Amino acid sequence: MRRALVTGATAGIGAEFARRLAADGWALVLVARDAARLAEKAAELTGRYGHPVEVIPADLSTADGCADVERRLAGDEQVDLLVNNAGISLNQPFLRSSMADESRLLGLNVHAVLRLTRAAVGPMIRRGDGAVINVSSVAGFGPVMPGSTYPASKAWVTAFSESVDLATRPRGVRVMALCPGYTRTGAHERIGIDMSGTPRLMWLTAEQVVDEALRDLRKGRTVSVPSRRYKLAVAAVRHAPRGLLRRFARDTRGRDDRRPG
Repeated sequence: MRRALVTGATAGIGAEFARRLAADGWALVLVARDAARLAEKAAELTGRYGHPVEVIPADLSTADGCADVERRLAGDEQVDLLVNNAGISLNQPFLRSSMADESRLLGLNVHAVLRLTRAAVGPMIRRGDGAVINVSSVAGFGPVMPGSTYPASKAWVTAFSESVDLATRPRGVRVMALCPGYTRTGAHERIGIDMSGTPRLMWLTAEQVVDEALRDLRKGRTVSVPSRRYKLAVAAVRHAPRGLLRRFARDTRGRDDRRPG
């Protein structure tokens, strides 16, 4: 039986990856910080689909949390697909956020992706088969969120995934960056970002994102941008003059031109 390890698996895109893969007959290893919610999700999926579901409670913004998952990826029971979905944004612009929060963002969005991808692709290369999906964002294609370090972290995820794929694909292992736009996951509400002004047209569902991600993985794509409207948006951001992007950049956190204290 094929086995997938999904991080950030109790909500949003991660939970939908877990549900979809379980429905398709995969055994699962689910990773999240909240042990109680993790156990609840595992019981739900096992009861509905009847396939094995392991759980690893771990905070991937910490070295110990990453080490716990690395050990599982290197274990005897192989993992055929890694979905690096866990990630965070901050409801504070850079000039007002704390270094502790910024370090946690980089730890989860960047360092955990680096460590777990490295831990996964080694055994996959030895077998000559496997895949990694690193969840990035369309925000990573340009400086479109004033005062936020989230786009920079996701720009790294996309570039990293493309680069690693160049090295692993000839050896049978694919690495793909998944770059969704605004997706209804509850993540914005949980950290207090007001998204009420975002047009309904711009929202995707987690089901749409996961469907297109798995389809693009089967097609061998290195970067997956779900929906035609976001593909057009990415093309525009990639080719627009930087000065124009700066003029129209907007974010619900707003600008913060105050000097850092």
